[in-house]
Amino acid sequence: MPRPVVLDVDTGVDDACALLLAARHPELDLLAVSCVGGNAPLDLVVANTLTVLEAAGRDDVPVAAGSARPLLEAARDARHVHGEDGLGDLDWPRSARRPDPRPAVELLRDVIREAPEPVTLVTLAPLTNIALLLRTYPDVAAGLRDIVVMGGAANVGNATASAEFNVFHDPEAAAIVLDAAADLCLGVTLYGLDVFYQPTVTGAQASRLAAAEDRAARLAGLLIGFQCERFGDPATIGDAGAVCAVLDPEALRTERLPVRVELGGSWSRGRTVVDRRHWAGDMSHDPHGRSPVEVDVALDVDGPRYAALWLDTMGAA
Repeated sequence: MPRPVVLDVDTGVDDACALLLAARHPELDLLAVSCVGGNAPLDLVVANTLTVLEAAGRDDVPVAAGSARPLLEAARDARHVHGEDGLGDLDWPRSARRPDPRPAVELLRDVIREAPEPVTLVTLAPLTNIALLLRTYPDVAAGLRDIVVMGGAANVGNATASAEFNVFHDPEAAAIVLDAAADLCLGVTLYGLDVFYQPTVTGAQASRLAAAEDRAARLAGLLIGFQCERFGDPATIGDAGAVCAVLDPEALRTERLPVRVELGGSWSRGRTVVDRRHWAGDMSHDPHGRSPVEVDVALDVDGPRYAALWLDTMGAA
């Protein structure tokens, strides 16, 4: 039976690549998509998400708008990366479908509660919606199999030298989600920047997809082509790798490690502090101690294997 999944997105180019994979792969049952401001303002995120699902032939998937801004700070989008419309400025025909009238947190609550078996929650965006969900309706944990978070990193940042964008955009939300997951005994896989850039697709591969008759394949090719032109060839499939991790976890090397989110610091706010020390010795000099939150941190990935998984799915008629 297909594995039930729910995606939380800030669609963006690479979120779109992830949505297309989740919507089309036969081993996944995409139940719902929640939207949050991040890569683009919330109204564009919702419009982009509906448009991508329409291209994938999945107008049956409910989409809801969530938080337009972080819990404490003003919104900061990344349209300099994803284009002014957040979807590569492709001039792709827009969906006329309206989002679900429920707020995203209520849609997530209802879908997870009503699912016939535990759901995998894949978060590809700032964690504002998920922090609100787990603190407002902690009972949804009973309906979750696990959470796969595209966010953070053990070794590198992109929004700053220390912090990855999704966590940097709302560090408090990320800290709340990790804390809530520990409280509620939810397994978390952190698919961060250490592996994010490794699955790549070439411009030539993108061009072949863009020439296909299938609308989803064509959109997928145009999205990767946009990235190749803007940032160089080959281009990463980005957030789609986190969906690949659900489909093919054996290609991802993870290690269970203590993690904290830095909420202060002049240079390090939003950093995921991944503790890779050997704890068998005396750590009494550390005033912080070991973090009570431990997650499965992705440290390496078979990039070509994930790229092939994405390409094979996008190329299917």
